[in-house]
Amino acid sequence: MPDSISEQIVVQITLGYSIYMQTISLYFDSPKSFEPEIIKSLGGIVGLYFIFAQTTFIQYPFDKSKLLYIGMSEKKTNSISNRLLGHYDGKSKNVGLVNYRKKEALLFTYLNFDILKANWDFRIEDLESYFIQNFVERYGVYPICNNKTGAEIHSSELKVNIKIDWNYFNTR
Repeated sequence: MPDSISEQIVVQITLGYSIYMQTISLYFDSPKSFEPEIIKSLGGIVGLYFIFAQTTFIQYPFDKSKLLYIGMSEKKTNSISNRLLGHYDGKSKNVGLVNYRKKEALLFTYLNFDILKANWDFRIEDLESYFIQNFVERYGVYPICNNKTGAEIHSSELKVNIKIDWNYFNTR
C-alpha cells in the first residue's frame, strides 16, 4: 500500500480506443474515522471524498459495497473538511448519511484534486461524475446516499482512463 498521497497515483500507458490512452490506477489513502476532530484537519483541500460504512454492506443490483456516498469540494473555501462536517452534522440535509451514522461508525477517504489535475483535463465536477458513472457501471445504480447524478462525460473526450479500486471499500 502506498505511503503517501503522491505515491497513490501509478501511471502506465495502455492501448485503448485504437490509440494510446493513458491509464491512471488510483489507490485510496487509509480510511479515516468520520469524526469532526479528524475531518477538521482537511481544511483547504479540494477534491473528491468517499463516505462508507464500517461493517454494513449495501446490496446493489450487480454487487455489494460499503460505499454510501461520493462527493466533492470544488474550492478551498468550501473544502473537503467543510463538506464532510456538513454531512456529519446534518447541515447538508443528506438524511441517509445522518441515519447510517446513527446506526454505525462511518469511515471516509479522499483524493486531493491538486495531485490528479496533472492528468485530468476537465473540471472537478466532471471527475466526480466520472467516478459516479463508473460506480454505476460496476454496481448497477448510484451510491445509496447520492441524491443527484451530474453530467456524464463522453468517452470520446477523454484522454485518460482511470482504474478505480472499488474493492477498497469492501476490505476495510
